[in-house]
Amino acid sequence: MASQRDVKNRISSVKNIQKITRAMEMVAGARLRRAEQRIAALRPYADALRRMTRQAAQAAGAEATRLPLLSEHESTDRVGLLLVTGDRGLAGGFNSQIIRAGVRISDVYAEDDVQTAWYATGRRGVSSLTFRGRELDGSYTGFTDKPAYSDARSIADDLITGYVDGGLDRVEIIYNAYISPLTQQVTRETLLPLSHATIAAEESQDGDSADAGEPSDRSKIVQRALVDYEPDPEEILKRLVPDYVEISIYRALVESTAGFFGAQMTAMRSASDNASDIITDLTLQMNRARQAEITQEIMEVVAGAEGLT
Repeated sequence: MASQRDVKNRISSVKNIQKITRAMEMVAGARLRRAEQRIAALRPYADALRRMTRQAAQAAGAEATRLPLLSEHESTDRVGLLLVTGDRGLAGGFNSQIIRAGVRISDVYAEDDVQTAWYATGRRGVSSLTFRGRELDGSYTGFTDKPAYSDARSIADDLITGYVDGGLDRVEIIYNAYISPLTQQVTRETLLPLSHATIAAEESQDGDSADAGEPSDRSKIVQRALVDYEPDPEEILKRLVPDYVEISIYRALVESTAGFFGAQMTAMRSASDNASDIITDLTLQMNRARQAEITQEIMEVVAGAEGLT
């Protein structure tokens, strides 16, 4: 059995760690509230931009395929995967679940002889992919705690350049969508080409609901298609599609930031609770050690007294 002094030292160490985890929980909670405010302000704008892009693409029709960003490549030989992770850890499985999802997707593509081009934000994602032997075509670090729109723009420029130059036939992004401090959902979205992008899927869902017997939804789609564009929809799409890619990446960065702070706050709270349980167990162990020492001293006194008689 450990001595009373050893147990006291362990209790002191656990208490010091508990102070750190509680402080980190409070800091993560304060940063989470600010990140939630950024998400609340960004989501309406991002949804409106996606809706505008979808409507303009619908109005342009076949003419939209003339634009480099909208033209689908003849074959899909190389897919760009952008993994959005954090610069720091101590957030449970927040970063690892993105890495695992990206590797699984890459393995599925490999079965069809499709190559994967890796892009990652956050030091955790970059280091994990490098450790796994994956060669990165783009790495972006140092801003995940408070991403700026310029960061999303630089990432989007690399991805758009790769797609236009023919180095990439498809671009996808994988990130943790923020649901609540306790829940972060791994989300996979297609950015390019636009015909396979998430906004196209949203349009398909609207069409499905209309076909299911809801004439009001169908009339809304028709009304959206009757918008007059000046200049023509093709010129507007030239401006909207790069903005759509940028805002989609920026939204993923902001959502991932909020998810990281939520996961870290939850992990630090769990660590503090576990520290309390450990302190309770160690206190009981210390009391048993003290009782054993007292019992041993009493037995020695009694034995000495009996030896004198």
